[in-house]
Amino acid sequence: MHRFIIGAALAAFAVGAALPADAQTRLRFAHVYETNEPYHTEALWAAEEINKRTSNRYRMEVFAASALGNEPAINEALTLGTIDMIYTGAAFAGSRFRPIAISNAPFIFRDFDHWLAYRQSDLFKELAAGYDRATGHRILALTYYGARHVTANKPVNRPEDMRGMKLRVPQAPLYLMFARSVGANATPIAFAEVYLALQNGTVDGQENPLPTIQAKKFFEVQSHISLTGHISESLVTIASGSLWRRLSAADRAVFEEVWREAANRATFAIRTAEETLPGWFEQQGRTVVRPDRAAFRAAAVPLHNDAQAGAGWTKEQYDRLQALGARSN
Repeated sequence: MHRFIIGAALAAFAVGAALPADAQTRLRFAHVYETNEPYHTEALWAAEEINKRTSNRYRMEVFAASALGNEPAINEALTLGTIDMIYTGAAFAGSRFRPIAISNAPFIFRDFDHWLAYRQSDLFKELAAGYDRATGHRILALTYYGARHVTANKPVNRPEDMRGMKLRVPQAPLYLMFARSVGANATPIAFAEVYLALQNGTVDGQENPLPTIQAKKFFEVQSHISLTGHISESLVTIASGSLWRRLSAADRAVFEEVWREAANRATFAIRTAEETLPGWFEQQGRTVVRPDRAAFRAAAVPLHNDAQAGAGWTKEQYDRLQALGARSN
């Protein structure tokens, strides 16, 4: 009996010892979004593509819906090396390198085309490189998260309608800029806790893109959706420094190509969804408000370069962003 156990153990050891040096590496990718959102489905696609394009040498498991922690936690885990890759909002990346958060200032983009011009610009490449140098990590792609809109149990037509409102905002400083511009009381709450906070009245309202309002079912506990479109939100796809340093040049090229493709696919899926969702919310019995966006913009623009309001970029960077895609007379 003992000889059998010893023999089996030796056989198992021999099999293990025979594994090639480039045996499959398991990776962990984390985000806070729901499994039915394009960010998650495209992350699954990317994981499978990386597997295929590297001859099955990398197997990436995607953890959705804050399974490995909220946004600050997964950003910290990236640094600790307990998570290999994440999606995170540009404002959260800005906690490590402030200029990268410029895209989250309210009304800093004229429209979706302006956002696209930024994604393709030398300015974004420079800001991403600055983040890489500051953190040791690697930004691989920028994904459109959608235009953020306000939900509440009352109509919001002008900035003064939000004065004194307890507004849930994400746990990153730059989101305070919008709240300050309208006189709302910003209340940072983790994404996974927002539904309950709205339901029990801890906050009066929140702001997110339409696909997120649908996916997280915020419309079930808020009667009005006001199309403020105040922030054109972005997600950055980031590989940890410890992962990036381990990858060969060929594998780095695969990761960059796949995640750029995934970002593009998710971007246009979100853009398509947000164009059709106002009608869908009305079919669910919600009131969709089309507010005075010019008044909201006029309240926000004076804060764009105010460091006390959260601005962490230079005036030169700001001017370059504003010039992107601008029509000349």
